[in-house]
Amino acid sequence: MIEFLLEYGLFFAKVATFVIAVIIIVVAVQSNQGAADTSGRLEVKKLNDRFEQMESSLRDVMLEPEAAKKWAKEQKEAEKVKAKEAKKLAKQDSKKGADASTAKSKNIYVLDFDGDMKASAVENFREEISTLLTMASSSDEVVVRLESPGGMVHSYGLASSQLARIKSAGIPLTICVDRVAASGGYMMACIADKILAAPFAVIGSIGVVASLPNFNKVLKKFDVDYELLTAGEYKRTLTMLGENTEAGRKKFIQDLEQTHDLFKEFVSQYRPSLDISAVATGETWYGQKAIENQLIDGLSTSDEYIAQCVKDASVYEIKFVQKKSWQEKIGLSAQAAIENSLDKVFNKALHDWTTRH
Repeated sequence: MIEFLLEYGLFFAKVATFVIAVIIIVVAVQSNQGAADTSGRLEVKKLNDRFEQMESSLRDVMLEPEAAKKWAKEQKEAEKVKAKEAKKLAKQDSKKGADASTAKSKNIYVLDFDGDMKASAVENFREEISTLLTMASSSDEVVVRLESPGGMVHSYGLASSQLARIKSAGIPLTICVDRVAASGGYMMACIADKILAAPFAVIGSIGVVASLPNFNKVLKKFDVDYELLTAGEYKRTLTMLGENTEAGRKKFIQDLEQTHDLFKEFVSQYRPSLDISAVATGETWYGQKAIENQLIDGLSTSDEYIAQCVKDASVYEIKFVQKKSWQEKIGLSAQAAIENSLDKVFNKALHDWTTRH
């Protein structure tokens, strides 16, 4: 037993040392963020090429050399025919006096939004939308792969406003949900012309929630006074340290109800067919039930939908990537090294203990 405690104490000391090192690095990185270059770069990938490469790789393995050669020749001839037809249509349109842009094939722009509590992905999301709006037209389409359990009202309000820019430009918008679009996530999703979700994706949670602990009784127990000075009757309603009143609690609930009403109005604006009183209960539903409640329009994974899109259109994946300062790069490298070391220390200690016992 003593031997075990000594080993455990040594292991705990190593873990504590690593944790302290992580904290120091994180603090150093955050302290230098203000001086970091926050500019970034745009990455654009044509997904058609990716799917073609995947298909080609599979065919190279499965087909005999002669059959593969024959298939490649047929594909080349088909592309020539397709190009000739497109050129012919372009000439016809130009004779009619049509704008050259009407002859182009449909473009589909794919964006990703992976939401956290603060909807921090909106910083890159707004750049991606601003970029595609310079090129996209009403004949194109924007597809957003959305994942979010919701979070802060004002943060998701901003994220939703970014999607509304696409709608205002008259560009068709499709939202694909593979896992979850709830609360603020559904606030974003409801803006789309079409919402598709995987069969077991979590949809809904049209409600508002707030919680906070109160330590006033603990302070009183130790004879600690807490004073909160405000100007304005409802500048603070509920607090963590002060003694909360029934009037303050009533006002807090009233504010929640007002926010919920705004949420319901927002959803009803974009999906007027919804029975909002039936679905705005804070409940969530899986894909099939979400269809029955008209929260979504169809069942499909994002992979399935995009694979279908590449057959008929040019599909581009757009990502805006923020540049990282040298301090952040060092911090991330050190964090990865520390996490790797922690795993090794833990696994070694566990192995040593199990082999001895």
